[in-house]
Amino acid sequence: MKIKNITIGIQSLKKGLKQFTETVKSIHHGKSPRARHNDVYFTSVEAMRRILTPKRLELLHVIREKHPGSIYNLAQTTNRDLKNVQDDVTMLSRIGLISLSRTKTARNNVVPRVEYDSLQLHIPVI
Repeated sequence: MKIKNITIGIQSLKKGLKQFTETVKSIHHGKSPRARHNDVYFTSVEAMRRILTPKRLELLHVIREKHPGSIYNLAQTTNRDLKNVQDDVTMLSRIGLISLSRTKTARNNVVPRVEYDSLQLHIPVI
């Protein structure tokens, strides 16, 4: 795997909406939008803390190091309730920190993957 970093940062809602508007305008004018990296931004430190809990960060680490074959295996490895792990994996997938794929076995297991090597935290001093 190619070394890849993801930046997690704090960005005002106003700035995020401005970037979104610029992207829509570019598309509307037939231009390709500026390439965006796989960065994840939150509107505040509190919002980031609500999403990136210690248990979710542990899941990222375990997925990266142990390569579980399913969410069930991940729950077993972390000694956590399956439903709670499923909820956390869903959230992390929704914000782009985990990718999910299905196996072609009879059980159609959902396999979580972490496809980057590091997370960089960017918090502007306001």
